[in-house]
Amino acid sequence: MSVKVSKRDDRSLPGHVAVQFHPDWPFRHEGMVIQAIARDGIYRSQFETKISNGGLTAFPGGDRWHWESRLFAGRYDLAHPSERPIYGALDRGRYAQGPAVRFGSAFLRLRQDVTSRSTFCFPDSAFAPVSVAGPETLPELQALACAAEHDDLDDYIEAHVHGGLRLDRDVESIVLDPCFRGTPVEHEALETGCPVEWHPGLRVSTAHLDPAYRGAEFVDLARSLGEELTPAVIGSAARSGLHDLQSLKRVWHLLARFGRLT
Repeated sequence: MSVKVSKRDDRSLPGHVAVQFHPDWPFRHEGMVIQAIARDGIYRSQFETKISNGGLTAFPGGDRWHWESRLFAGRYDLAHPSERPIYGALDRGRYAQGPAVRFGSAFLRLRQDVTSRSTFCFPDSAFAPVSVAGPETLPELQALACAAEHDDLDDYIEAHVHGGLRLDRDVESIVLDPCFRGTPVEHEALETGCPVEWHPGLRVSTAHLDPAYRGAEFVDLARSLGEELTPAVIGSAARSGLHDLQSLKRVWHLLARFGRLT
């Protein structure tokens, strides 16, 4: 089942959590991320996968480990990696490409009931937010986010899904970029059994990218990939093994910040 969705306002998705990811980026030596998700039927935390679209510090003693220890009062300090929370963002309906496009071109829209077992904070946990609490605090966090006027890539309310994330139980739909129509990414997404939807897309010319945003070296890298960036172009570069993935994440930021279509 494949349907098209358009931009929604706050009333149409009240309180849904979305988990953003790159479906076509490499997963270990086992193919693409979407293949691993379809095979396992679950979405794993970075403590299990050892990959992340943010920093790579999800290990005992790493920054992510310390942030979680502080946020959750040591609850997960001795937990198995599979028991740790899954990171997402509250879908406030501001961007059709997902609430935290910084972290990927696709997202899992979670069922409404997942919100009740999630916690939230603003800003991102990397910036030492004052508190983390349940969905009852969302009106306050939304007010904080609106007042902060952060850059578009930082304009999200972080969510933490506790108790695991199973596709058959927790996912309402998988939302993909239209550049993946008719590709193995769409095929694997359909294999999960979840409805597949399409957002308007991300696309940007590399000729006019601003070096001041993430740095000239990443604009140069973007231009080396072609005249136009799409998620599929960057994903192909990531799978090629020819480029540093952390550098490609900066290229992704350029597309995510300047390439949203409506």
